[in-house]
Amino acid sequence: MSTRGLKSHRSPVAEHVLSIPRSGIRDFFDIVSQREDVISLSIGEPDFDAPWHVREAAIFALEKGATHYTSNRGLLRLREAISRYVERNFGVHYDPETEILVTVGVSEAVDLALRAILSPGDEVIYHEPAYVSYAPLTVIAHGRPRAVVTRMEDRFQLKPDAVRRQVSERTKALLLNFPNNPTGAELSVDDLQAIARVAAEEDLIVITDEIYAELTYDAAHTSIASLPGMKERTIFLHGFSKGWAMTGFRIGYACGPADLIEAMMKIHQYSMLCAPVLGQEAAIEALLDGLRDVEEMRSEYRRRRNLLLQSFEQMGLKCVTPRGAFYSFPYIGELGMSSRDFALRLLEEESVAVVPGTAFGACGEGFVRCAFATAMEEIQEATERMAAFVERYRKAGV
Repeated sequence: MSTRGLKSHRSPVAEHVLSIPRSGIRDFFDIVSQREDVISLSIGEPDFDAPWHVREAAIFALEKGATHYTSNRGLLRLREAISRYVERNFGVHYDPETEILVTVGVSEAVDLALRAILSPGDEVIYHEPAYVSYAPLTVIAHGRPRAVVTRMEDRFQLKPDAVRRQVSERTKALLLNFPNNPTGAELSVDDLQAIARVAAEEDLIVITDEIYAELTYDAAHTSIASLPGMKERTIFLHGFSKGWAMTGFRIGYACGPADLIEAMMKIHQYSMLCAPVLGQEAAIEALLDGLRDVEEMRSEYRRRRNLLLQSFEQMGLKCVTPRGAFYSFPYIGELGMSSRDFALRLLEEESVAVVPGTAFGACGEGFVRCAFATAMEEIQEATERMAAFVERYRKAGV
């Protein structure tokens, strides 16, 4: 007699995948997409198009027949350009032959890094509020995420002692994201050095996602990979999506010790094979022009940030000044509603979309994320609507 029916109660989906929640950002975006005439401060994508000369390079490459696979590691010309760029701007040299891997955006690079280093049950320390993928990708790699809460009173900076308290005998890695999504926080050099000491003393691998490194507003960005002794234990992740407004090209990269990059490459070659060739050609062109394109966009983001901060102050909402990225994280908890209720009501009543802070971890309750990757006139209109909304509920005492 067949026994196939005896297992019918089991889900066809793997247990560790069943436990993963949907992205809180995308969940809310699905709600927003059903509405018309919404001003969106919700999605973290530049409203700029990629620079024309970058698009032109991709067009020219296509006309020349660039429609084929590249090396699993990516075009050598691109890896050489990345090597020069990272050394010039971050102070770390990586061998383009063995220490650089071109990936399908930084999202794939994070996934590859975690899958390359984690054995089942290994722990990864990361900080919250955090980008939505870090904990789920750790679970997908059969690891255990351990969150360290960052707080508004500390300007959402990660404190070294808080990291050390989370370390256990199973801790394998520390995952950093500064400048930070969603808070816009940056690490002070002193804290960065202290965190580096913790990583060295506890023998942790550091995965540092620095996709917003070019978008800082008050001081130059410092990478933990550049600190003494850290290159050997750090996987440095970066890409072109944010600084160069090249989200659709899907080009990121990982730099690190040759053995770790080799391990990541093996997973990459079986899952992705290579990054899109036209995106790689466009990335080469982007690096040829240095930071001129980035500077123009960063200047505009700074203006938008300042407008948002001024508006929040006028509304009576507390907000830590974002030192990087293009996000603000105002505190709305005093209005007596949850972050999700605030976002849903603001969308329903004023047609303005923001993301509930809980999309980025439980400690995001009481906050909402407002991206300033939106045109100035739309931010102006959105903040006027938001001010009316806040005043209405403050008077109502809800």
